[in-house]
Amino acid sequence: MANSKYEYVKSFEVEDEVMPPNFIVVRIVGRDFRRFSEVHEFEKPNDEKALKLMNQCAIAVLEEFPDVVFSYGYGDEYSFVLRKTSKFYQRRSSKISSVIVSFFSSVYVTKWKEFFPLNELRYPPSFHSRIVCCASIEVIQAYIAWRQKDCHVQNQYNTCFWCLVTKGGKTVMEAQEILKDAKEHDRNELLHQQFHINYNDFNPLFRQGTCFFRTKVEDVVKYNEDGTSVKRLRRKASDFRSENIAGRKFWNEHATLLKELGGFPEDCIKVNLDYIRSFQFESKLMPSTWIVIRIDGCHFHRFSEIHEFDKPNDKQALDLMNLCAAAVLKEFQDIIFSYGVSDEYSFVLKKDSQLYQRRASEIVSAIVSFFSSMYVMKWKDVFPEKELKYPPYFDGRAVCYPSNEILRDYLAWRQVDCHINNQYNTCFWNLVKSGKSKSEAQSYLKGTQAREKNELLHKEFGIDYNMLPLMFRQGSSVFRVETENSSIMENDNSVGKAQTKIVTEYCNIIEQTFWEAHPHLGLAATRCP
Repeated sequence: MANSKYEYVKSFEVEDEVMPPNFIVVRIVGRDFRRFSEVHEFEKPNDEKALKLMNQCAIAVLEEFPDVVFSYGYGDEYSFVLRKTSKFYQRRSSKISSVIVSFFSSVYVTKWKEFFPLNELRYPPSFHSRIVCCASIEVIQAYIAWRQKDCHVQNQYNTCFWCLVTKGGKTVMEAQEILKDAKEHDRNELLHQQFHINYNDFNPLFRQGTCFFRTKVEDVVKYNEDGTSVKRLRRKASDFRSENIAGRKFWNEHATLLKELGGFPEDCIKVNLDYIRSFQFESKLMPSTWIVIRIDGCHFHRFSEIHEFDKPNDKQALDLMNLCAAAVLKEFQDIIFSYGVSDEYSFVLKKDSQLYQRRASEIVSAIVSFFSSMYVMKWKDVFPEKELKYPPYFDGRAVCYPSNEILRDYLAWRQVDCHINNQYNTCFWNLVKSGKSKSEAQSYLKGTQAREKNELLHKEFGIDYNMLPLMFRQGSSVFRVETENSSIMENDNSVGKAQTKIVTEYCNIIEQTFWEAHPHLGLAATRCP
């Protein structure tokens, strides 16, 4: 980060470390997946391809993040358990939660065509995520038992419901009334007597859900000249199903689970939901404050190198980030302004926002997940000649700022950082392109001031820094502007209604003039001297 007078705003960031020896569970759930499944015409009550796509995403998470040692999922949700000794992202809740949901979302979009080759992905899928902070292995056991019980109950209900609607000729309201207050035995009897279905014969994928963890398997690593294969034991994510994955017998027979998490001392007979819910890590953001959701690309140095982005700036890559930011504003009406540079974006929610009741994990995960899905979906539009070689992902955090002045200083901090980093990178990459090694270029620029960097660019490379594109020097601002009024009829009277559109501009947001030109953003108040 660049040093500037605005850096004090970092003091408003709150630490959210999950303290050891607590176990960390990340639970992700589809955001409005009922609508998503209807729009994409998923089969009812279960779409096997959709479940297999979810499972493929879970496998990818285990392969990408070694600290994830166990996962369990069904429907549109998945839970990921990290090893007890994990130091993943210094155990910061927001980082862990956002990174996993972002990667999961990117994989979901990337893998869509493998499972639905004839179905167009019509809009970006997104997920919520939250941390469950489990104090002991017994809590892990109770949590897993709870989720598998919920899998069974939901699947049994949905099977009855859709049989009544599709086979029994009932309306949605009639089916709901028939199943109201029905017990497990009643639902089994209904399926057997009316539809000749034995629920226990249903595909275990639907009834039991799926868990993944790594086991040692024999894998071919190479072939000899005579064609014979050379095999070695490797750790791979494998899927398992059981009527009771939280049972001592199933759990304790797997060495990986015993080593990384510990054994279950006894079976979990009854699940106390209030007890389990007490371990769910949740924080509400301070009321009447500006909320900023800042997302950053993870390992984007490597991502940009592998995808051969231009240095020091790739206009297409920045255009893609801006497209995603504009889509986020369209999706989340409470976001009034966003500012982005390189692989980061900051989204400002209005001061009185009640989005997700101001629950930090839900807001952060929804935005970072949606942004990640959009990034993958729009890739081909921006890079038609480049293959997306692996799923990108982002981390996110929420920070509250109590006043207009402090929020303005936050945005000024990010724009100052944009300028300083871009000026340095412009010098650095021109030195490298001129023949210097990266270490030589770093040494050459060490301790240089802004004026010296400008002189270097002008004298050595004939570049006037102030003539470089504004998007590179000042970053991108995405926000709504009011357009012409339209008329609508209310109580037989014509009422004017302001229309808005989302625009992307490359402008100075440090100066008062920008905010005065856009008073609807609510940040044009006179600053203290």
